[in-house]
Amino acid sequence: MAKKKSTVERRMAIMTELEQRGKVNVSDLSKNYDVSEVTIRNDLGQLEKKNILIRARGGAIKVDPVGIDYHISEKNKINIKAKKAIGHRAASFVNEGDTIMVDSGTTVMELVKNLNERMDLTVITNALNIANQLVKNNNINVIIPGGFLRKKSFSLIGTPAEKSLRYYFCDKLFLGVDGLDIDYGLSTPNIEEAHFNSAMIEMSNQVFVLADSSKIFKRSLAFICDISKIDVLVTDSGITKDQVAALENAGIEVVVC
Repeated sequence: MAKKKSTVERRMAIMTELEQRGKVNVSDLSKNYDVSEVTIRNDLGQLEKKNILIRARGGAIKVDPVGIDYHISEKNKINIKAKKAIGHRAASFVNEGDTIMVDSGTTVMELVKNLNERMDLTVITNALNIANQLVKNNNINVIIPGGFLRKKSFSLIGTPAEKSLRYYFCDKLFLGVDGLDIDYGLSTPNIEEAHFNSAMIEMSNQVFVLADSSKIFKRSLAFICDISKIDVLVTDSGITKDQVAALENAGIEVVVC
């Protein structure tokens, strides 16, 4: 590749490489264009603001078409710093004696990792990875609605899972989503997962959505519910003031980490 390109030329070249490969690496780009890694990170930050890419550790990935459904191991690499901050903050909303419901999202896993081990809780989850995280905690009762295993998310879904879920009502639901849009509502790539999430919302007294700022004002394939069903959004500092204002005007409490 040609070196010492102008800023515009360099960012165009990064976009071309991103389109061809699906991802880019900060170190490689720095060497290829003979500029510092700080400059490349600034390039990626500017392109992220235009919804062209999503920053990931050491680089960036292309913004996906709405229907792409990543494996949970791949999703866990994206925006992990923000997810950890969101999970830590969201855990502060869990109180002694609560019955909470959690889905299979990678951001929600960070919440579960931050639960107080000495706190008596009941956790209802359709996620096997979440249940496995809690299995050694004697103070937490774990309820798993049975269903069909969706291997990409380690979650149990389908009619049996939904039927079982409706036997339980919880104080708080902590839900991770792939898209949150003022007009479209909450969304996720998998249709069955969306249907199960909708049932979780129906059986919850209070709904907390955990979503990093890259998900805000985005849409994914399958509709979950209108934003009117959300009580609290916990997100990171990447959310803009305009986005916060729009969400608060819609009646949502926005908690920024």
